[in-house]
Amino acid sequence: MVEFQYTITDEAGIHARPAGKIVAAVKGFESHVTCWSEDEAYDVKKLLSFMGSELEYGEVVTIRTEGPDEIEAAEAAKKAFEENL
Repeated sequence: MVEFQYTITDEAGIHARPAGKIVAAVKGFESHVTCWSEDEAYDVKKLLSFMGSELEYGEVVTIRTEGPDEIEAAEAAKKAFEENL
């Protein structure tokens, strides 16, 4: 398992365009990719689940990858979050 924390920097919070780009960046990995906000987890590979998180500007989330390619998935997720959200 690999984890990292990220602070949402987009003033609009999560919305369709960045969410779609993040999902696309991690969808091809075998590992599970989840976004934890407080006590709830959201599947980053599923657009509706991820957008349902309603992440807001300034919120700190934990991204967790678990599986055979978890290191690569975490690197791709981190890059996608930094570039899009």
